[in-house]
Amino acid sequence: MAIRIGTNPIAWSNDDLPELGGATPLETCLSEARSAGYVGIELGNKFPRNASQLQPILAAHDLALVSGWYSGELITRDAPAELAAMRPHLDLLKAMGCNVLIFAETTGTVHGSQPIALSQRPVMAEADWAPWGARLTKLAEAVAAEGLDLVVHHHMGTRIQTETEIDRMMALTGPAVKLLLDTGHATWGGADPVALAQRHRARVAHVHAKDVRPDVMAAANAGDWSFLNAVIAGVYTVPGDGMVNFPAVFQALPGYSGWVVVEAEQDPAVANPLKYAQLGYATVKAALG
Repeated sequence: MAIRIGTNPIAWSNDDLPELGGATPLETCLSEARSAGYVGIELGNKFPRNASQLQPILAAHDLALVSGWYSGELITRDAPAELAAMRPHLDLLKAMGCNVLIFAETTGTVHGSQPIALSQRPVMAEADWAPWGARLTKLAEAVAAEGLDLVVHHHMGTRIQTETEIDRMMALTGPAVKLLLDTGHATWGGADPVALAQRHRARVAHVHAKDVRPDVMAAANAGDWSFLNAVIAGVYTVPGDGMVNFPAVFQALPGYSGWVVVEAEQDPAVANPLKYAQLGYATVKAALG
């Protein structure tokens, strides 16, 4: 599959803080996403979760479903139990022709809690690493047997946030476990997304192209803000409006094929979604060459 550029509805309607863009109709999101040039979109909280309903809605806008976030709890349950819990989500993605399933370990996460500072995020206990990696590998193998790659989303406020944690996860899992490289979460988490891309190239199967405003990131770090308070303040933006070197990121992914998804969780009342969608698309298209 050649590289395709998609987007995420989070610029129009925020999943973690639904009041951001809560009044924005799904129709507005889809029509603006397509007009900005995108050919695919990930799931959001306003999407029907039934393929017979979702397919005609997306087809009317000439958009493919890219994938969708799944909140996992492999720290507290085994792979068969996790597979059973994700079954409706997995079946929806399969019915919609998706190639990847986005998995995030969210046991005890703080990224969705506005009052809780990022310094209070859960950290993986030493004894949990190896069993968790084994469960994740089994789960990924089961998902692969059904035709999709399981891609792990490292994310601020979760147990997989830092460069060390990303590297350790990759070291403790088998080849069926793929990496979702998120340039924004990598940067804010203290990692170099170019180095991550180079190091894990063989297992990068999905890319979230997100930029970071360095002044807001510095203020959030110094003030120990919560993830959502930093989002509201504008820590994230689309490619072309921050500090990430996107041409270098894509140069570090030779031969990559799949989706590059532009996303930036921002307050749509402050950051006009269409304007930023257009900027993000143009920046990524130019960076891909």
